[in-house]
Amino acid sequence: MPTQLLRRIVILMLAAMPGSIAWSQTYPTKPIRFVVPWPAGGVADITTRLFGRKLTELMGQQFVVENRAGATGIIGSEFVARAAPDGYTLLMGTTTTHATNPVMFKKLPYDALKDFAPISLVADAPFVLLVHPSLPVTTVKELIAFANARPGQLTFGSSGTGSSSHLGFELFNSMAGIKAVHVPYKGLAPATVDLLAGNITMSWESTAAATPYIKSKRLRALGIGSARRSALMPDVQTISESLPGFELGSWSAMFAPAGTSPEIVRRLQREVAAAIKDPPMREQLAALGAEGVGNSPEELAAVLRSDIVKWTRIARQANLQPE
Repeated sequence: MPTQLLRRIVILMLAAMPGSIAWSQTYPTKPIRFVVPWPAGGVADITTRLFGRKLTELMGQQFVVENRAGATGIIGSEFVARAAPDGYTLLMGTTTTHATNPVMFKKLPYDALKDFAPISLVADAPFVLLVHPSLPVTTVKELIAFANARPGQLTFGSSGTGSSSHLGFELFNSMAGIKAVHVPYKGLAPATVDLLAGNITMSWESTAAATPYIKSKRLRALGIGSARRSALMPDVQTISESLPGFELGSWSAMFAPAGTSPEIVRRLQREVAAAIKDPPMREQLAALGAEGVGNSPEELAAVLRSDIVKWTRIARQANLQPE
């Protein structure tokens, strides 16, 4: 066989192999669809658009953000799970789509662990524990003592039954040994409104949403759900300083369909990490109450497994039945 013909055959074979090194070196060659499974204007949408713009700059191909909202993120997540694993359809998944939905729904049209290739945890937004200033407590330990003296009398607001904010309070109840009563809302914003009015005892909020109320002393921050004191609120103690091991927040992460080339996954992870190192990007994330992460696919997979195990245990303890 002539050398030139053999070379052409080899090139064609490499081009036909989705996971090949040759293909990954030329990726991407066309625009990339970046699906956000939530409505436009929310934090997840804004985060996706920030990264879409930066990755467009870094990778030389446009990241086209597409909102496929509905059913607590299920519609958009399923769409990406069923897409071709060629690196041209990606998902900005969240705590809800990949950690609490698998716990709260009996039959999801996707498997959070098996149907996606984890790329990187993009950003983590810790929740802040807020109380009305009329409550005579200034620390988490004082809150626990106050609640223990009044079992069933304190109330907490969440963004809905089975949400991460709801499960987070059930985790708090369990670890603190208290019995605060759940009051569900259609989002954290209306819960905060009722907290400001003194109609509930406590609630969670993002650092960005909570800051104006804390500065004006209309609400009091008792603790933050990050593992370490956060640069977003350096003067606020972590809840884990009173309840060791307690962590709570809302994360965003990039996923591709299962079967996507490992080389493509690694390329995307490197670009996400590079985007997070950009100072303007860090500032923009901080304005949203989030901190950039940029970890490895393996580390993201470990986060998913750990979160699903944790929330499954808490849901069972709270007798929350999957729908």
